Amino acid sequence: MRAKLWIPLAVFAAIVALLGVGLTMDPERVPSPLIGKPVPDFQLPTVGDPERTVGPADFKGRVFLLNVWASWCISCRHEHPVLVQAARNHDLTIVGLDYKDKRADALDWLEQRGDPYVVSAFDAKGKTGIDLGVYGVPETFVVDADGIIRHKFIGALSRDKLRQEVLPLVKKLRGSS
Repeated sequence: MRAKLWIPLAVFAAIVALLGVGLTMDPERVPSPLIGKPVPDFQLPTVGDPERTVGPADFKGRVFLLNVWASWCISCRHEHPVLVQAARNHDLTIVGLDYKDKRADALDWLEQRGDPYVVSAFDAKGKTGIDLGVYGVPETFVVDADGIIRHKFIGALSRDKLRQEVLPLVKKLRGSS
């Protein structure tokens, strides 16, 4: 009879242990099952011109960053100046994916804050974001010249992260392509 009393306590202790381990993990280090795989194919209208579509095939042969953003995203406000400066100063090809946004809000955002993107796809319903395994915005994928995802950054890119991780990886991928 006493063993039955210990079972709920043991289950509770196991749950607490699992939660404790989870709390020690870095949320920016969530592994992506897409690393080493092609960018999921999509054809979406662009933010600037709903009659024009864009997809990963348009960048075949080029190393690029795929940055998932939205005008309603607070963290995107912190990241955006880093992207604008990176596009201007580091010869980076940055493709935007405007996630679950309103086109007018996205256009206002880019007009007010600058547009670091060679083009920005408009993912109004978030389907492409889901295909990419997006947890939340911003997220940035480094894609090689063959269209293979080589790295995923969760959260806002900082200048340090750009300098220490993104730029060396882009340089390495350009050298091997």
